Amino acid sequence: MKTGSSSARLAPLPVSLLITLGLLPVIAITTGCGSSSTPPLRGNTSVTVLISSTANDQVTDFAAQLQTLTLTGRSGRTVTTLLSSQQPAEFMHINGGIEPLTTVSVPQDIYTLASIKLNGAEFECIGQVPGGGLGIADYSTINQGPTVNLPSPITVKGSSMALLLNLEVSQSVVFPTCWSPGFQGFSLTPTFTLAPIVSSSSPTNSGNGKVSGLNALIASVGTAGSVLTLTIAGGVYGTRTLSASSNGTTVFQGVSGASALSPGMFLDMDGAIQPDGSLLATRIAVEDSSINDSTGPVMSVDNVVPNLLLYGRNELGSLLTGPNGQSGIYWDSPTFDFSQAMFKISGQFTNLENLPFVPIFNASNVVAGENVDVTSGNFSLRGGVYTRAHTITLLPQTIDGTVVASQPSGNFVDYTVSLASYDLFPTLAVQPGQTTRLRDPSQVEVYVDSNTQLLNAQSLAAGGAFRFYGLLFNDNGTLRMDCAQVNDGVSFTSAPSPSTGLQSGRISTIRRVGIDGLPEILTTWTHSL
Repeated sequence: MKTGSSSARLAPLPVSLLITLGLLPVIAITTGCGSSSTPPLRGNTSVTVLISSTANDQVTDFAAQLQTLTLTGRSGRTVTTLLSSQQPAEFMHINGGIEPLTTVSVPQDIYTLASIKLNGAEFECIGQVPGGGLGIADYSTINQGPTVNLPSPITVKGSSMALLLNLEVSQSVVFPTCWSPGFQGFSLTPTFTLAPIVSSSSPTNSGNGKVSGLNALIASVGTAGSVLTLTIAGGVYGTRTLSASSNGTTVFQGVSGASALSPGMFLDMDGAIQPDGSLLATRIAVEDSSINDSTGPVMSVDNVVPNLLLYGRNELGSLLTGPNGQSGIYWDSPTFDFSQAMFKISGQFTNLENLPFVPIFNASNVVAGENVDVTSGNFSLRGGVYTRAHTITLLPQTIDGTVVASQPSGNFVDYTVSLASYDLFPTLAVQPGQTTRLRDPSQVEVYVDSNTQLLNAQSLAAGGAFRFYGLLFNDNGTLRMDCAQVNDGVSFTSAPSPSTGLQSGRISTIRRVGIDGLPEILTTWTHSL
């Protein structure tokens, strides 16, 4: 192993990968009195490709650059979608959710195979470094080809349909711990599933076409602001575009309405996927008029001065280009001065006043592990000079945990959930140089009411592993979640055998030390393996 000089975390080198996927079955259409018939397949169908992921909490970031998606039909017809354009995507922030990727015209056929070409892939995890300090490990070399089941075909028919491209993160990455001696036993084998999804005109969850908490930048505005071209963050690989619109039922937060929207605004929005692949917004919240926007988990909170370190998983605005042309966030995780910041709570949830606890998010109770959106002006990369945050908004997030108990609490059921040791909350809570704000960082009280979307197949009971999506609050030292959606959980992935150990990659370590009581980034070392 070579240790390089002090340097920034570089974007992963391109790699190409052809992934063969089986397509999941669709239900046959039946007509007549007990007879069945299949209408002829002719013409083209507008197919919207949505992305999602299934993951536990081992990985903090999984980004990929999708180049082509090729479908092969029973007739031998081969269709390449996504054309030659490269679509960047970060999958961990949509664990259990959905986002639009692209919409293409596909000839109607029964497709039995699919392949996807990646022009790059990388994953990152956060852990404690032996001897002290916080480490971010980045792996961008694919060890071997993906493992994919080959289920039944998909029939592409009708005027429009949607396909869900789901990254099975916990099958794609395997490692013993985030930081292990010799850095052995790591494996990166991107594994996807592809299946049709039936969208509703009034969707209620990710299973029927609802997009929740989409972070976007307005690139252009059409007539009266009702038609928007959006820039969507795709992690380290850049951004992609999306068309969106609003109507008379769209709820606006932070602005009076569509006519007040303008290019450069950062948005937090919900919406319904339309047949043409655009998004009809059901809620549009304007975050700020700043020039930078960063979203991701808080990594640490200073106990002396009001600073927090953010893992910027996605970014929009001028932060996209840092020194030497590298991404600003991936150059270094930024430290924000929040002494004058406005603390806010996402307007996605409407039941906060009904919770059996008082949901508060402010400078005195923000904790490492919470998912936030930070807007700011000029970005500083110099040690000791912190970027001043304008707004810090608490966003929903997904946690993967095991239910250990449940009890009624007003109009809610309170599920006591135990987190794995690799989860961000227990990992980050033990850092030196910050106030201990949680009594038990490995436990979360999850509140489920009649509005919670239950997409879990197994019974929501003690002993079961589930993924919970919602707003996480620090309530006087106890983590409590207002839960909007429940999906089946993902178990811990065991370490691979030595034969599948890491072939090559990069380990980037951020070591933090206290200088006069102020935790700062001392240096970033890049290790080549």
